[in-house]
Amino acid sequence: MLRMGGVSHITATPTALLPSLYNGTILRRSSLRLRNGGCRGEPKRLRLRCVSPSEFDLSPPPIDHDLLDTISVGGGIVSEDGVVESFDNDDDALDAFVNGVVVVDLSHFGRIRVSGDDRVHFLHNQTTANFECLNEGQGCDTVFVTPTARTIDIAHAWIMKNAIMLMVSPTTCQNIIEMLNKYIFFADKVEIKDITKQTCLFALAGPECNQIMSKLNLGDLIGQPYGEHKHYTFDGMPITVGVGSLISDEGFTMLMSPGGAVSVWKTLLSEGAVPMGSVAWEKLRVIQGRPAPERELSKEFNVLEAGLWNSISLNKGCYKGQETIARLITYDGIKQRLCGLELSAQAEPGSTITFNGKKVGKLTSYTRGINGSSHFGLGYIKKQAALIGNTVTIGEDIYGIVAEVPYLSRQHPPSTNPSS
Repeated sequence: MLRMGGVSHITATPTALLPSLYNGTILRRSSLRLRNGGCRGEPKRLRLRCVSPSEFDLSPPPIDHDLLDTISVGGGIVSEDGVVESFDNDDDALDAFVNGVVVVDLSHFGRIRVSGDDRVHFLHNQTTANFECLNEGQGCDTVFVTPTARTIDIAHAWIMKNAIMLMVSPTTCQNIIEMLNKYIFFADKVEIKDITKQTCLFALAGPECNQIMSKLNLGDLIGQPYGEHKHYTFDGMPITVGVGSLISDEGFTMLMSPGGAVSVWKTLLSEGAVPMGSVAWEKLRVIQGRPAPERELSKEFNVLEAGLWNSISLNKGCYKGQETIARLITYDGIKQRLCGLELSAQAEPGSTITFNGKKVGKLTSYTRGINGSSHFGLGYIKKQAALIGNTVTIGEDIYGIVAEVPYLSRQHPPSTNPSS
């Protein structure tokens, strides 16, 4: 295992060969030399090079707990079920998201590997995105919905050579796997596998992400489309890095085997990333406006009310929820929409939202801002009251101003182009 202190700089060294831990193939990569000014002897070497997708397949080894041990020793608070809750720095981490860079361990989020010859067509029919127009190395967000287009979860998908990787919320992973297995028929060549416990997942977010990516020789991903991803080796271990941090189009997501997670985590911290726990991540989720299961995503609300336009294709033919979505658009049936709310005080999710004395919606999420100096929420509000700047009432006497939120403001109605 790699142990390191402060990092001064990284330089490239010649190409070498490495047996893959995943499938026994040989991966060609360059090594990066990490020079640690606080260590004696030979410098440690971190190896990082883009690997051809034809040489890569994800079948990582069983999980161990080295990462959580490392995080705990470093001051992280880890729950009994292995979720990194906080580093006792929530306000600093939220500030770093705006002004610097944060790294978040999202290993408690679900990872589902969908393989088999029919995987593309299968997911094309089971979710809202157009998988058949995507090529290897691309990615997208897609939404799992009920037959009546009620929301279950947003999945971030990567199209790999031999599989499609889905990243989903912690609370929905098993239900989604059971639902997908139910729709696999006898002749379908599809296999669903939960690889959550066999992998680790990090998100890197904030305006200084690109500097860290460049220092790690990952600059080829900077400026690439959302969901674009490539395979690398890092300190001899496979890692996949994709554009987007789940909570926003900016930033990057990193998927790796547990054996390489400690080296990646320590290197990101040594390059200036501020660690963020799940408590601050949840605050950030609400402030950014990303819907979550059991809050904004439920059988109470449909996918268009949630405003998830970027994840929907209207032109790909029949898929689960398609008829309801088409009717809602054709007959202007979207009666409410998800909004951000700048609140005057703490409010309880589930509280009624009123406008001019009439009930117009419900608060679904609440959080405090940095240093507890502000209050923010998400809620569904009827269209006539959901104009930016409108003042509404939450509960009995809490006031809220309808506000834009970054995640929802980036959503746009899908193109009518047949390839969309």
